[in-house]
Order: sequence, then C-alpha cells, then structure tokens
Amino acid sequence: MNILEKKENALKAFVSQEKDNRYRYLINLGREFNSLDESLKIDKYKIDGCQSQVWIFPEFKDGLLYFQAEAEAAIVKGVVAILMDIYNGNTPEEILSLPIEFLTESGLIANLSMTRSNGIMQVVKQIKMYALVFKAMSKK
Repeated sequence: MNILEKKENALKAFVSQEKDNRYRYLINLGREFNSLDESLKIDKYKIDGCQSQVWIFPEFKDGLLYFQAEAEAAIVKGVVAILMDIYNGNTPEEILSLPIEFLTESGLIANLSMTRSNGIMQVVKQIKMYALVFKAMSKK
C-alpha cells in the first residue's frame, strides 16, 4: 500500500467515528500503540515544540523509513499512532511528497488545543526532516 492509500485508510477510520467519539478513538489507538523503548527516550529523539513529551526514533532499512514513537499524553499518542501508520514503510521521497495539510483538511487536529496542534505539526515536520536526511544519505 502506498502512502496516499495509507493516509486515506487512516483518515477514513478517524472520520467514520461520530464526532463525540473521536477523542475516545484516539485514546484507544494510543493505548494499543507500542511504546518506545526507554533507552530511546532521549533528547536526540525528543520533538521540540510539543506540549507533552513526544519522541520519534527513525530507522532506514532497504530504502524505506520506519519510525518508533512515544507520546505521554493519551490523545497525542493516538494521533502519533495514526501518523506512524501513514509514514512507516515508505521511501523518503514518498514521505516528502505527502503535504502536511492533510492534518488540518481531515479534521484530525481541528479539535486539539493550539499548542497540541502545533506539536503534532512539529512531529510531521521532524518526520519529513528525517526523510530529507535519509534521502541525502542514500544518494551518497
């Protein structure tokens, strides 16, 4: 499945929830999401600009990027789980091609506080930064 199909599937699952149940849906996703190993919860992988603490650890294998992540706040962890479903297992080029606007267009972050919304945007920007770095490294 390509990144656009992953995005569409993840967002369909989110928007199919009744508006009143969307927070509960995110919290449940966060509960089911695998936690990041404690040894990787270091400043190097911490996302600046998030209200709650969020870490993203990137791995580049066979030309594809994979991420492990953790967030302390339940709702943020649910959003991060959705992002990991979308971005994991794609090439750097695919990751860079997905516009960040899908977060606002889908309503995924519409009901979050401004600081949480900004934090989620920082998570996506960091994922794209990792993609840029690994893209450059793979061309050497």
